Amino acid sequence: MLLSQPELSALTDPQAHQRDSEDDRPRLECGVFGVYGIDDASAITVLGMHALQHRGEEACGIASCDGKRFYTEREHGLVGDVFTQPDVVARLKGRSAIGHTRYSTAGGAFIRNVQPMFADLDDGGIALAHNGNLTNFMHLRTKLVSEGSIFQSTSDSEVILHLIARSRSIKIIDRFMDALRHIEGGFALVALTRSMMIGARDPLGIRPLVIGKLGDSYVFASETCALDMIGATFVRDVEHGEVVQIDESGLTSYKPFGVKSARPCLFEYIYFARPDSVVNGKSIYDVRKRMGRQLAIEHPADADLVVPVPDSGVPAALGFSEQSGLPFELGIIRNHYVGRTFIQPTQGIRDLGVRKKHAPNRIVLEGKKVILIDDSIVRGTTSVKIVRMVRAAGAKEVHLRSASPPIMWPDFYGIDMPDREKLLAANHTLEEMRQKLECDSLGFLSVDGLYKAMGHNGRDNANPQFTDHYFTGEYPTRLTDREDAEADASNAGAQLSLLANAH
Repeated sequence: MLLSQPELSALTDPQAHQRDSEDDRPRLECGVFGVYGIDDASAITVLGMHALQHRGEEACGIASCDGKRFYTEREHGLVGDVFTQPDVVARLKGRSAIGHTRYSTAGGAFIRNVQPMFADLDDGGIALAHNGNLTNFMHLRTKLVSEGSIFQSTSDSEVILHLIARSRSIKIIDRFMDALRHIEGGFALVALTRSMMIGARDPLGIRPLVIGKLGDSYVFASETCALDMIGATFVRDVEHGEVVQIDESGLTSYKPFGVKSARPCLFEYIYFARPDSVVNGKSIYDVRKRMGRQLAIEHPADADLVVPVPDSGVPAALGFSEQSGLPFELGIIRNHYVGRTFIQPTQGIRDLGVRKKHAPNRIVLEGKKVILIDDSIVRGTTSVKIVRMVRAAGAKEVHLRSASPPIMWPDFYGIDMPDREKLLAANHTLEEMRQKLECDSLGFLSVDGLYKAMGHNGRDNANPQFTDHYFTGEYPTRLTDREDAEADASNAGAQLSLLANAH
């Protein structure tokens, strides 16, 4: 199959992604959901995916099975747009189904990359939904292609299907685990065969996955909020490095990897997970409030009130308000009914773009010294517009606080984050950032402060309790594709040098 030039670019650059120029928020790749052995499985999956919409807003899909045949629907768009027609859900027959909400990082935003992906095997089909990124995707893909594999997409998820197909094990669960032994990075997987559903997390538990029960049926979901949506009961988290098989006999657990300490992603707690979710036993809402309290201890300010950047900054602002004794006010109102604006003909119109999503509450802000709480600062392009907006509404002073440490390094585990040269904190001092953001003072939660909010005394530098490379530069796994790319660049540079010297 011939690939378009954008697809080729996305394939060679896993971080390549075309996004709204006004969008300065980190984005997660996707959410996964699955239910086994229940009537109306596809309709229930649609509901679960609604609860996971925040994890991926570009595309979505469902694969179902009636025990003999598989049925799939995959489209660009929101869950409510794609699966709003009863006939679409009616086509997804069977008592088991898996679903996926996608925000593309690896592979790009093309329909052939929309999940769940499906493959026919010699002993039946398998559908796969994947949250996360493989850090050895290109390494494996190149090897598989050289050995005769033919790829239909540019997604790293397809590599897993090829590895399953090539396994010489007899049982499908063993073939699945054989494939997992080859892959690196962060992943949470939900797979569906004719006779079982499988859930798995990477050896460090970077990406989340939970187990629930709906009556006598089992459910997999990226977050507990999806269980709440369908009325399911939370059973437990899928453990790091665990593979869980669900079939007619119940639940079976496997541990195919060596023993490692869990290191879940801190950004799940800072930004990605919904506030009403519980991730790895911790309430997201409570953790974010504790972040705000710790931020108030570390970076107080002489001010009149505390204002969140909605919606993700609200819990931290509440915590800051409680700790500081300053009143919490909704000084910024978020517009929840905003679509993308593709035509912005002048710089002046682009500068007003932030007001599509956020509007100042002038009555609250006018004449006040404001502490503005945001969950994180990436490039700072949105932050400076919000600061300007608050000042234009009459605020006397604006003190900007981030409920996460400075973001210094890019991510390769499923978060769409700019390269290091585009990260504000990686290239400027605190004072330089304050000037660029046009605020009266600027403060970030410390790394140790973040760990305290997570219930620890601080970061264990010898054995970090969480995945935190975006703050520390310490990546928890090998970055094989990046190492290969750097080696290729080094070799190319050496060859050019030799040619230059030869002349």
